[in-house]
Amino acid sequence: MSEKPLAISILAAGKGTRMNSSIPKVLHKINNRPMISSVISISKKFNPEKLIAIVGYKKNLVIDALKDDEVIFVTQKEQKGTAHAIQQCNKELEGFDGNLLVLSGDVPLITKDTINSLISSHNQNGSKASMLTTIFKNPTGYGRIVRNSNKTFKKIVEHKDANNEDMQINEINAGIYIFDSRTLFEKINLIKNKNTQNEYYIVDIFNFLDSNEISIYKTKNSSEIAGVNTKSQLLKMNQ
Repeated sequence: MSEKPLAISILAAGKGTRMNSSIPKVLHKINNRPMISSVISISKKFNPEKLIAIVGYKKNLVIDALKDDEVIFVTQKEQKGTAHAIQQCNKELEGFDGNLLVLSGDVPLITKDTINSLISSHNQNGSKASMLTTIFKNPTGYGRIVRNSNKTFKKIVEHKDANNEDMQINEINAGIYIFDSRTLFEKINLIKNKNTQNEYYIVDIFNFLDSNEISIYKTKNSSEIAGVNTKSQLLKMNQ
């Protein structure tokens, strides 16, 4: 399967309520620089046709911090979930026919090798959508990956919706995806916000695809997909 053109969107609109801070979460520092800067540095190594940061909460602070990076900024005025965030890229990606890699601005330890493996798996399988997963000893709070008997993707069950059987699964959704862009924007409007947060989740797009259109790449290095939600997690990551 030949390489497709690549665009990258970075989710960076959230406040990060549990950080108990007035600055946007993605501007908290890892190794003395905003954590989103690490994600942008990795992104640039793939020479994407477009590198888009989706900003929202105190967006001017994020834009100013990244003003020296060649990044396109789009605004998510209301934070209505990850699918709603990606929809804000629609105009920038109009006419783009390739793959869209979706990264999180608060997952700064992700490596080039892992992203490369996800992209390769997606391309080699001719998939419409692919996700990164890993094994966590304690998967509390994360969406669980439920597989079919032949090990292909069946569904994701969010932690709050998980039954006792689901709770035993320790393969989790890392929140990093790659999509065929045309399929993505065809299906994204099918996503509903019928959940406890009343938000539109990008992961729900997998419900509208056949299992043979989906790839999973499971990374062994679970530490690199750790997100930052609290100041104690930020401290631990810096250490």
